[in-house]
Amino acid sequence: MEAPETHSFSIRFILLGILLQLTSPATAQSIDLSDWQSLERQARGETVYFNAWGGEPRTNNYLAWVSELMLERYDITLQHVKISDTAEAVSKVVAQRQAGNDDNGSIDLLWINGENFAALKENDLLYGPWAESLPNFKLVNADRFPEMLEDFTVPTQGFESPWTRAQLVFYYDSQWLAEPPQDIRQILEWSISNPGEFTYPRPPAFLGSTFLKQALIELSDRDPALYAPVSSAEFERLAQVLWEYLDALHPSLLRSGRYFPASAIDLRRLMGDGEISLAFAFNPNEALLSVRSGELPPSVRSYVLRNGTISNVSFLAIPYNASQKAGAMVTANFLLSIEAQARASDPDHMGSTPAISISDLDSNARRSFETITRDLAAPSAEDLDRKLQEPHPSWTPALERAWIRRYSAR
Repeated sequence: MEAPETHSFSIRFILLGILLQLTSPATAQSIDLSDWQSLERQARGETVYFNAWGGEPRTNNYLAWVSELMLERYDITLQHVKISDTAEAVSKVVAQRQAGNDDNGSIDLLWINGENFAALKENDLLYGPWAESLPNFKLVNADRFPEMLEDFTVPTQGFESPWTRAQLVFYYDSQWLAEPPQDIRQILEWSISNPGEFTYPRPPAFLGSTFLKQALIELSDRDPALYAPVSSAEFERLAQVLWEYLDALHPSLLRSGRYFPASAIDLRRLMGDGEISLAFAFNPNEALLSVRSGELPPSVRSYVLRNGTISNVSFLAIPYNASQKAGAMVTANFLLSIEAQARASDPDHMGSTPAISISDLDSNARRSFETITRDLAAPSAEDLDRKLQEPHPSWTPALERAWIRRYSAR
């Protein structure tokens, strides 16, 4: 499972400019987080509007199942508002703040991370802290996994609840490619030797931007400046090696780099049609799920680059002016439950990577996850242990804007 596919860097910059002009403090509905039973009673009868990316049918079907259980067990009507870009939801929150709507917002729960979270949090447009008060938050074991408390290097401070994990994973057709390239530099060498067999989504598509960050991390040897707010001088210094890399790579890409797919779905389709033999996704189970659905051939295999790949956590947040904060928290808590996490992890359903710590569960609970079979199309557990931290969120729009300036007219 990955974060929403598309992002508009121009919208984000416009929104950030608006946000920085807003100085009135955010109001917060008074809720007693220490009395969970009372909070659940308060949530009964609420309609929770959950804004989440609607571009993946597996995720949509999973959230339809969640909606059924929320109504049955908690008398909460969960409405999945399908969005194509997180900035759509962010713009709604900003517009409502400008209009003075501080108590009756149209978004109750939001799938968010990265630079959007950083901008909303910095400008007091999120409700909280609340996440670490959820009864099921203990299941993530944040002491052992500190990434559950950090979003693209920005401390969450209880303003976000983990939902799933994600990690950049490469996949290839073993029928045509026996030994795939093992790092970014090898990808360049292999692509030059095998022209037309590789490509990446056009930034600012989420996956395309992730490829840029992966390449920059490796090419700069994980320069510490990547984990601090971007400055013009540091961007110019570090990005130069990336542009040199891409200048060398693009002529060897599919259609000589004159065409870039729009999303992970398009990239997967190119692999399924046999146009390319190496691709990547931000859901570690992407290839497994696609082989099972017939979108990819059974010869597809997955792996992680030898020096690691970018990994992050998908989070849920509550806008400062959400109308149904109690219902949103009950929903977020259920999504962290063993039952919900197990179903989300099942390749027959959503096929995501759990946010909770499976090894900390008792034997009965672990069996809920052990029934999830792995096959040759999935990456190994050892592969997924090789993780790289996301750069500071300010690097993402900077890279996207510079990439578009440099390559979009070519």
